[in-house]
Amino acid sequence: MLRFGYDAKRLFNNFTGLGNYSRTLLKNLAYYYPDHAYFLFSPKVERKPETKLFTSSASFSLYSPSRYQRPVWRSYGIRYALKRQKIQLFHGLSNELPIGIRSMGIKSIVTIHDLVFKHRPDYYPLIDRAVYDIKFKYACRQADAVVAISESTKNDIVNFYGIRPEKIKVIYQSCDERFMQEKSPKLIDQILAKYQLPAEFMLYVGTISERKNLLGVVQAMSQLPASLNIPLVVIGQGKEYKAQVQHFLQKEGLSQLVIFTQVDNDDLPAIFQKARIFLYPSRLEGFGIPVIEALFSRTPVISSKVSSLPEAAGPASWLVDPEEPLQITAGIERILSDDAYRKNMIDAGFQYAQSFRGEVVTEEMMDLYEQVLGRE
Repeated sequence: MLRFGYDAKRLFNNFTGLGNYSRTLLKNLAYYYPDHAYFLFSPKVERKPETKLFTSSASFSLYSPSRYQRPVWRSYGIRYALKRQKIQLFHGLSNELPIGIRSMGIKSIVTIHDLVFKHRPDYYPLIDRAVYDIKFKYACRQADAVVAISESTKNDIVNFYGIRPEKIKVIYQSCDERFMQEKSPKLIDQILAKYQLPAEFMLYVGTISERKNLLGVVQAMSQLPASLNIPLVVIGQGKEYKAQVQHFLQKEGLSQLVIFTQVDNDDLPAIFQKARIFLYPSRLEGFGIPVIEALFSRTPVISSKVSSLPEAAGPASWLVDPEEPLQITAGIERILSDDAYRKNMIDAGFQYAQSFRGEVVTEEMMDLYEQVLGRE
């Protein structure tokens, strides 16, 4: 039995991308490799349905500091907890490692999700960029191995931080298995009724921010013929950028075609499966897990041909320049008007998604753990 430790701050306190990555990976590790011990270290624990498994299952041991230790525990105090629990390998799941972990004789791996702040500094305050840069660079240099969640991110780590390519292993993300389970028509109808959603719609899921480019989506919709302009369901949160999108919709008389809503995580797979098209023309992503969720849901994807998104979306998806809304318009028109083309996208996309199944990516991660520990 091996004793693995994890920085579980995002697992317990983030309920979007970084948190989903942590929860999916740990759930799969415990399922496929139950003979090992998994220790979760977090300065704070949110007890929600998404985190119940990790606080109640015998597969996991949870450790948190007192309230007064929290501010620096993740960087400093955690080291003593790792020693006490005889952790053999520590995995920083979200871009960071404890300071001095190498000098303590504990093997370590860090997952780097993206370096968006290096490409688009205008998206981040100066102090945030400086802190990210110090922490990410330190973690990459101290770790025994670096996991990049895409080839695009790996290239960024090499180019920005000078890390040797052979130290970096690309291991893709999986998504929650709920997206891989086909929902019954009856259940789908019940969920649509619960949120008062139409029978036919396109879908956007993600933060409503400039980087995610929802404005480009609604600009594309404004150019569609009336016969193809079906509603767009938007699931996500945002403030200033959302106001920009709503202003455009009001100006173009399209407000009635866009439905902003929030849904329970358990209901999201059914909505993905019912959508006619999933739209995700982001300007920059570390990976883009909602794209994988759509492919497993057998929903055609329109995404961007930039950064990591071609890796997530695969060759059968409709890829666009995110700065060209008319390319999005063309994709919507083709998919909604050509049933044979749409079916091919669905079948080929679902086949492509099989390489992201939990057992595949989890085996790659465990192989890396054993390699770092010298057990291969």
